[in-house]
Amino acid sequence: MRFTSLGSGSQGNATLISAGDQLLLIDCGFSALELERRMARRGCHPSDLSAILVTHEHADHVAGVGVLSRKYDLPVWLTRGTLQAVRDNRFHEIELIDHTPFEFGSLRVTPFPVPHDARQPCQFRFDLGRHRLGLLTDSGSITPHIEAVLEGCSTLMLEFNYDPQMLAEGPYPPALQRRIGSDWGHLSNHQARDFLSQRAGPTPNRLIAMHISEKNNSPERVRACLDTALGATDCDTLIASQHDGFDWITVE
Repeated sequence: MRFTSLGSGSQGNATLISAGDQLLLIDCGFSALELERRMARRGCHPSDLSAILVTHEHADHVAGVGVLSRKYDLPVWLTRGTLQAVRDNRFHEIELIDHTPFEFGSLRVTPFPVPHDARQPCQFRFDLGRHRLGLLTDSGSITPHIEAVLEGCSTLMLEFNYDPQMLAEGPYPPALQRRIGSDWGHLSNHQARDFLSQRAGPTPNRLIAMHISEKNNSPERVRACLDTALGATDCDTLIASQHDGFDWITVE
């Protein structure tokens, strides 16, 4: 199993998961044309996709999903609440999901609910044999259920959205600050740090910091929290870029 981010942040999100002959796109917060360009950098094309999985209806996650689905005859897998909330839901094919695992070839996908200010948001865990990859962004807090689902993930893509001090002193109006910092907003550096420090089970082999705010965070502050949480462990760490995500990584 391999994965890559085509961009991660408030300006657009898209992640690819590859396993065997299956290539899944998680969200598409870019135009179809921009997604084609970004996939080309990774040596693939939307015509290679098996399906699109959607986490929730916010534009930075679904802006290009409708056009992409129709242009390339792609099925879209999403919750009923997300389907009802997304503006362009004229998809080529619709597959409704809840929190029941489903399969693409040998890849097992487990959707799980997250507290976020959307209609019926979810995130995903991907299993291939003994390898387990977790994706958690756009979640204002970490619930016991989230902890249980992500336990044992050898590789984890985890939101480090904002630094609390930078958010409080930054340009956003108070209402938006409260939304981001609420239990239904986004994960702060400190929340992500504490989750890594306190979680049960072994430390992941690889940790990627995702969905970093360009106005309310900095790579230096994210790195400091990663160093505090992971200490002297052998965990490889990476900070995803809004503009280029990160290149293909193999789950080990």
